[in-house]
Amino acid sequence: MAAILVVRSAGLAGHQLSPIAGVAVLQTRGVHNNVIPTGAHTPRGRGGRSSFSGICATVFGGTGFLGRYVINKLGRDGSQIVVPHRCDWYNTLYLRPMGDLGQIVFSELDERDPESYRKMLKHSNVVINMIGRDWETRNFKFEEVNIDLARTIAQLCKEEGVERLIHVSSLNADPNSPSKLYRTKFEGEEAVKEAFPDATILRPAQMFGREDRFLNYYANLRAFGGVPLISRGRKTIRQPVYVGDVATAIINAAKERDAKGKTFELVGPNRYYLYDMVEYIYRVMHRTPFIYPYPKFLYMLAARFGELKWRPLLTRDQVIRDHHTDETTAGVPGLEDLGVTPTSLEAGAISVLRRHRIHRWYEEAVDDIQPAKTAS
Repeated sequence: MAAILVVRSAGLAGHQLSPIAGVAVLQTRGVHNNVIPTGAHTPRGRGGRSSFSGICATVFGGTGFLGRYVINKLGRDGSQIVVPHRCDWYNTLYLRPMGDLGQIVFSELDERDPESYRKMLKHSNVVINMIGRDWETRNFKFEEVNIDLARTIAQLCKEEGVERLIHVSSLNADPNSPSKLYRTKFEGEEAVKEAFPDATILRPAQMFGREDRFLNYYANLRAFGGVPLISRGRKTIRQPVYVGDVATAIINAAKERDAKGKTFELVGPNRYYLYDMVEYIYRVMHRTPFIYPYPKFLYMLAARFGELKWRPLLTRDQVIRDHHTDETTAGVPGLEDLGVTPTSLEAGAISVLRRHRIHRWYEEAVDDIQPAKTAS
């Protein structure tokens, strides 16, 4: 019996060698060969990961912080998922058990080639774009990531007849914002709506969760002798949202017909002054907080030096965002309109901060910890 050799190349395509009359014929298998063709998106089975939900989703940004939660929820529902990635193949392994066998297809993406994106979404009925960076690099500026790339994905979705496009932006996206990231996020929204008018725009606030760069960031600042904040955080109000709630909102938005063409702002149930929030973080950690005022010009100077590393410890744009008050827009729907009950910071912080405790307090419950003071 002739042997069949299957080779996977960079997680993108398989190649099969079939011996015919003594000659090996190379057959190429595309990324979507394992995906149910367009027009067959009908739910099958009783529900759950071993059924088919009717959703075939391409998830851009699936290897990021929010992406892993979205893929996990899609996999539980029995959705077929295509995950484009630029990272090393081994860095995607933790995502594989999130769906049934063969339901998650990983594909290496050439970020400079539009046709590479087309191949990723060609047979999907849902496309979720969560691509984003907290800082600029020499290769990718905010304009390229937040505007040009978002426009390209939206245009390709329109050309390929994709039914639903979910574009994840950011709360505080504003054309007049002092933050470059927020300005380009707003311009990216406009580009997406122009190319794909039925796109659903989601604007999450700063998200917290086990792998976040929010609660963990402030917890790790104790290594610098305390937490430096402009005006001690007394002039900044934050409204963080749980990452699991945002992931659920994304899935619900993909299923909800009334969400087409709408913008949603996803925030937590409570607003906190930054000072009170950091103080609560350290109470949960059972550590003494030392919050001291730091002049803005010195903060920006320190951030300028932090930007010299290939992976910046701190950037000037981050300083602006960290001290920017979260503002919601009147009349814009939120989590509740997508069927999600917001999780409070007090309910979710312990899962993030327990590892920052010393061994003496590691198992201590949070019931007796005073909740963070909310802003009016």
